[in-house]
Amino acid sequence: MATSPHTLATEAGLAVLRKGGNAIEAAIAMGACLAVTYPHFTGLGGDAFMIVADAAGRVRTLSGIGQAAARLPDYRGSIPTRGPGSMLTTAATVDTWGQAHAISRAECGGTMDWGALLEPAIRLARDGFPITPSQRFWLEFRADEMDALPGVAARFLRDGQVPADGTTIRQPDLAASLESIAEHGHRDFYEGRLAARIAAGLAAAGSPLTADDLAATAARVEEPLRVAYRGGELLAHRPPTQGITTLEIMGILERFDLAAVAEGSAEHYHLLVEAVKLAFIDRNRHLADPDFCDVPIDRLLSAGHLSGSAATIDRSRARAWPHAFRNGDTVFLAAADRHGNAVSMLQTLYYDWGSGEAVGDTGMLWHNRGAAFSLDPSHPNVLAPGKRPFHTLNPGMYLKDGRARLLYGTQGADGQPQTLAAILTRLIDYEMDPLAALARPRFLLGRTFSDSRDTLKLEEDAGTEVFAELARRGHEISPIAAQSPLAGHPGAIAIGPEGFSGAHDPRSDGVALGL
Repeated sequence: MATSPHTLATEAGLAVLRKGGNAIEAAIAMGACLAVTYPHFTGLGGDAFMIVADAAGRVRTLSGIGQAAARLPDYRGSIPTRGPGSMLTTAATVDTWGQAHAISRAECGGTMDWGALLEPAIRLARDGFPITPSQRFWLEFRADEMDALPGVAARFLRDGQVPADGTTIRQPDLAASLESIAEHGHRDFYEGRLAARIAAGLAAAGSPLTADDLAATAARVEEPLRVAYRGGELLAHRPPTQGITTLEIMGILERFDLAAVAEGSAEHYHLLVEAVKLAFIDRNRHLADPDFCDVPIDRLLSAGHLSGSAATIDRSRARAWPHAFRNGDTVFLAAADRHGNAVSMLQTLYYDWGSGEAVGDTGMLWHNRGAAFSLDPSHPNVLAPGKRPFHTLNPGMYLKDGRARLLYGTQGADGQPQTLAAILTRLIDYEMDPLAALARPRFLLGRTFSDSRDTLKLEEDAGTEVFAELARRGHEISPIAAQSPLAGHPGAIAIGPEGFSGAHDPRSDGVALGL
């Protein structure tokens, strides 16, 4: 089975599986297609994360985070969120694909070369595809900001206007970049002819990144973090991602008997929201690149800390909210093959459309992940040369009896752990199938990129009684439309003895397809 937020990408992943390819190969093919068909949320100029479980039961994470430039500008006051000033970190998506491809070949029986894996993406970039509702939404949403997004305006507007439904989007320069990787391998992006073109494009845009910074970029293969949940284990990436935050939330919820709580009730939402608040407080204090500061992973995931946090939750009253917020968007994709290999993956440009800057003639937009750094010298996530920024991305996997049983993830920056907590309790505690779990009402705590209110946003189909009870407990509620894009675009695949069951969020343009 394969799932992604764009049907054409999912179909490319399924085609790989149909040809006998494995889950890693399917994920690479889908990720490349999404870099073409979902340019508002992902691209070659961004970062990526994978959790890979193989047929032998081995699990590892690939953490593709570009590092800050070796020579940084002297910022005064704040780091720009768009433009060349935000193009501070290298892009590790392609190296993530490359290291995953090596694992596929060495340990998972993979046989497909770069040409075969990238061919669907090359074809979509060269020949085009119909513009999606999601892409049109984000062009319209940023219509008044196009002066700050010159790469977006040049590539995706038509005579200065958002293209009409059905317009074919062609990206020949991006096709050429993908063809270069297909011919020369993934390190061409970092050390070859393509790298030279990228470095020239970055310099022309005004980014501090150099060819040496590109050459130093490498994804990390690491052991996942784990926390026990309902007789299994939830897995996530290590810092500087917020995977530990999702695990904290779920570890706190493990201390409550959710089977005795009605799904979708005010009590269900209250417990989820209160666990989120506690984990976010820890996140904002500690999360940063562990190469540069101490991140107390063992303490934060210890049974004592999780039990102590759970004990502070007042089941009748909401805790005051500190109003933290981080922006960002991304795409989730997953694949599972008949041999027992499984991949859960996220790719990102950080904000929608990233920095908004094109990189020369490569057809790429570069991400603005450098804007996630702090300039406060006392903060663990303070900007420094060669440092990896805090990352909101955290795809996940649930193991039972040592085998992958759930693959899951979502876009949504700060909303990611919140969305995952909602769908995981529905998948595990309430035993829903993926489509039912993804379709149910969800919440988002705090400000968003499009709503500055520091409130608990809840989809209106949660019901008037739920709204009234949450308000009585002290939550400041803001209704949002049912099936709102603010609630994230998660996907999930469930793997069991009877086979595969999967879905992508009905709020997205995607689908899950199985053989």
